[in-house]
Amino acid sequence: MTKSFMMEQNNSGTITDPRKIHIQNYIYDLPDERIAKHPLAQRDACKLLVARRGSGIESDTVFAALPDYLPQNTLLVYNNTRVINARLRFRKETGALIEVFCLEPVSPADYETCFGGSGPVVWKCLVGNSKRWNADTVLHGLINIDGQDLCLTAERIETLPGGESLVRLSWDSDASFARVIDAAGEIPIPPYLNRASEQSDRIDYQTVFSRIDGSVAAPTAGLHFTPEVLAALDAKGIERAEVTLHVGAGTFRPVKSECIGEHEMHSEAVVVERDLIQRLADLAPERPLIAVGTTSVRTLESLYHCGCLIGQGRWDGVVPQWYAYSDEHPRLTRTEAMRNVYEYLDANDMEHLTAHTRLMIAPSYRYMMVDGMITNFHQPGSTLLLLVSAMIGDPMWREVYEYALAHGYRFLSYGDACLFFSRRLRNDIYSNHTRPVSELVYNES
Repeated sequence: MTKSFMMEQNNSGTITDPRKIHIQNYIYDLPDERIAKHPLAQRDACKLLVARRGSGIESDTVFAALPDYLPQNTLLVYNNTRVINARLRFRKETGALIEVFCLEPVSPADYETCFGGSGPVVWKCLVGNSKRWNADTVLHGLINIDGQDLCLTAERIETLPGGESLVRLSWDSDASFARVIDAAGEIPIPPYLNRASEQSDRIDYQTVFSRIDGSVAAPTAGLHFTPEVLAALDAKGIERAEVTLHVGAGTFRPVKSECIGEHEMHSEAVVVERDLIQRLADLAPERPLIAVGTTSVRTLESLYHCGCLIGQGRWDGVVPQWYAYSDEHPRLTRTEAMRNVYEYLDANDMEHLTAHTRLMIAPSYRYMMVDGMITNFHQPGSTLLLLVSAMIGDPMWREVYEYALAHGYRFLSYGDACLFFSRRLRNDIYSNHTRPVSELVYNES
């Protein structure tokens, strides 16, 4: 992969390289009391701030009114991942408490196979109180499934260069791993809540459309949806579709480097069904594609780059961090990229695309799939805030956040919501498949 980068002009006319963005420019003051520790009792009663790139804040409303703010022909895409009880606690005979935080499956590596099987399994894990766990010590824990006591054992088989560990988990029954971890673990609420996990989090920290086990953090924009909101969307004729991105613990990793080019973007597993890829390939250019949450945004935009890599004969299962900005990127249209993915699945007799994405979405990024997003208010200096800035612009993101702080909005995972629209691309973008993206322009309206 070449190290040269495509350069674009920002609003001031200055040529920018996204790797040189200073994270200090994306820091804001977030008082602890503005971080929501728990969700509202009625999920869709939370606030909703509506803003559009180029025109600013358009409405200050409540989430239950979301259908009123979406165009009738919108395709709404959400993440169906389900948060697992990833935090396991074991106590040694000496009394020392060892915490094993499951990050992603290694053997079997396929999520569906891993959760559906009866073990043993190997996971990449973070280990708390690691120094107290010798390599030759097997940890034991007692769990109960359907009234039957089972023994869960953990064996540390390797320490990885990044500090994680490979841990083998075994149990003495034919129960699936999905049932075992559900019985043995705790829901891994975000560290910035500064509280222990509670029984209520088992329900509160799942979306109403969660169904595919694998995440260690919730796609929190989806937490605001209720059956009533979904029914109102259906009544308006707004179509919905689902993707799967298993959110990793890296989503909470702060950018510690001065420039984001020195930040290593975490990898997350993506699964997109063949039927949706066909729908996206055939999606009319005038139909808005709105993503529920940054995870859905990242999935859809990564899917576009998968299609570009496939077209170049360079697809190896991973979307690299800076590929979107490289001058070797072919700049395909959405339709071309989706057709590449569809033909790849067809040629390989596959019903879904499985990939890992390290995609960094930061200012100067050009969205090729989504026209808008529903999201929460994110941490200062986070990669998610960079993604938002790429959608609505700088300094508009700061104006939005300052407004929210001044008007009682609640922040982070259990907080309030935003609906952001980018400036729509011209309607002729996807009808001319040979026209390079660099020649396309945005409407200012």
